[in-house]
Amino acid sequence: MTRQTTTQVRQRDERQSENALHEEATSPVETQTDWARLEAMTNEEALQNALDDPDSQPLTPELRSRLRRVPNPKAIRLAMGLSQEAFARRFEIALGTLRDWEQGAHIPDSTAKAYLRVIEADPDAVVQALGTARRGHMSHSG
Repeated sequence: MTRQTTTQVRQRDERQSENALHEEATSPVETQTDWARLEAMTNEEALQNALDDPDSQPLTPELRSRLRRVPNPKAIRLAMGLSQEAFARRFEIALGTLRDWEQGAHIPDSTAKAYLRVIEADPDAVVQALGTARRGHMSHSG
């Protein structure tokens, strides 16, 4: 095959794969959901259906009290008056990672959530600790 033909075949295969994935993702919803029935429900009927569903129970006060909010990196950064670049540099977070968190492309993992909570609670202590760690690392390497 020529280079152009190989590229065309690859592009065709990618389009077919994307179409197959799209069909798999949408066809069960389209074929199994009775949209007319749902749209005809009153708010009370919809609420009762949700309450009758064992997989869709509201949180109890006990469960709600155990939940922890996910720290909002953008809100933390803006409260400090920092640009993304300055915040990332100050707290040694990859700029792309920070952008992904702020745009919702990725959710911080548990370690990152804890780090963001510490930054939010005492940013000066974090900066100091990072500076101390850098100086200690440099003195041991020389």
